[in-house]
Amino acid sequence: MSGPTGAALRLTVWLGECDTWHHKPLYAEIVHRARAAGLAGASVFRGIEGFGASSVVHTQRLLSLSEDLPVAVVVVDTEERVRGFLPQLDELVTGGLVTLEPCEVIRFGGQPDGDGDGRADGGSAR
Repeated sequence: MSGPTGAALRLTVWLGECDTWHHKPLYAEIVHRARAAGLAGASVFRGIEGFGASSVVHTQRLLSLSEDLPVAVVVVDTEERVRGFLPQLDELVTGGLVTLEPCEVIRFGGQPDGDGDGRADGGSAR
């Protein structure tokens, strides 16, 4: 099974992993809302080091600062769908950084593997 390819828009929300929305991680709320909005997909990436507007360096190397590492939530879909999702981000994201970049989708979806899960490795955790 494969999905649409071609011109798309990449939305990236940069925040700290300690940022919350109603006592749950903000990145999780963004992912759940993206899914509910029918966007093609969303992924969360945890950084090992970074700084933002506060200029405080957060790093995995120092135990005292390791609780608030940088996090990026990335969503890719058509420009219309991504821009339609922006009002929800306005409600959620009061700090951090939100970027939009044009991109091109050359493949969407898993490779058929015969067992229906779309994973080329047969679904095993190798």
